[in-house]
Amino acid sequence: MTRPLRAGLLGIAVTLTGYALFAAWLGLHAASYVDARDRATARTTGVVVEDGIGDDLDIRVRWTDAEHHTHVQRFGVYDTDRYSKGADFPVAYAPGSREGFPADPDETAEEDDLTAPILLAAASALPVLLVWIRRALRFRRTARRPGRPMTARVRAGTRRALWRASTATWLQLTAPEGHEHWQRVMWHPALHDPPAEIPVTVHGTGTVVAVLPDGTRLVPLGRLREHPPATVLFHDDETVRADLRDAFVLPPGIAVRPAPPWPEGARRAAVGTALGLVTGLLLTGPTLTGTVAFALGGATLFTSVWALSAPQP
Repeated sequence: MTRPLRAGLLGIAVTLTGYALFAAWLGLHAASYVDARDRATARTTGVVVEDGIGDDLDIRVRWTDAEHHTHVQRFGVYDTDRYSKGADFPVAYAPGSREGFPADPDETAEEDDLTAPILLAAASALPVLLVWIRRALRFRRTARRPGRPMTARVRAGTRRALWRASTATWLQLTAPEGHEHWQRVMWHPALHDPPAEIPVTVHGTGTVVAVLPDGTRLVPLGRLREHPPATVLFHDDETVRADLRDAFVLPPGIAVRPAPPWPEGARRAAVGTALGLVTGLLLTGPTLTGTVAFALGGATLFTSVWALSAPQP
């Protein structure tokens, strides 16, 4: 259980840390925005000089402060029909400041743009955490059920997906009467270089926990299948995996340990960060707040889903 436990802890830690950074980044900017708006006690009336800007239909307003300094500023508004070109737009500002705010208390579009993503991210992070909790509870419950003997063959299958681990571990289970079943499991070091057939004790029915002869319990993923999954391409050799280490002849007695999967997780995080940066630039423009937020969200999402997909060496 050591390796699956570390994978689960990594997945939970990535999800919580990534969400915390994302929420803190936007939360600090939201708090700064609210503080600056609360200090805007002066009032003036500006004129909308441009409307329908961008996908959110923002407006651009020209307004003059008490010191007769003219400012042109872009605002996000909800009532886009009311604030068309040429319409008056009430502006609140702090004396001596060049930044204005909508004086209408109902126009909170800019503040909502900072706070709403925090709630949306929480709605995404919570299901990931619940999946890990469900896996743990299902594993403990299934492992307590009566066991029956079977024979297992370890099969490595390849999946094509940018956001999750490309290789999955399956057990081809054969009952004494000859019936075959397929169960996907989290990778465990005990499955490295396994024999052709392993006697196991299988607990459960719809989802099963297979126990190896040395007592290792394998964490199941998904339901027990009657047939091999159609979307997975299994290697021709079930027990030998293509690896760069196979190209070297090692001295006798030297055990080759499986390489850790963490570098692959770093690559997934890098891909998520890059896609987040591009998405942030496309959706929010060249703004530091939005771009960094999308980068944090992309890195967290890709790494969390990768860990959830049970990576293996």
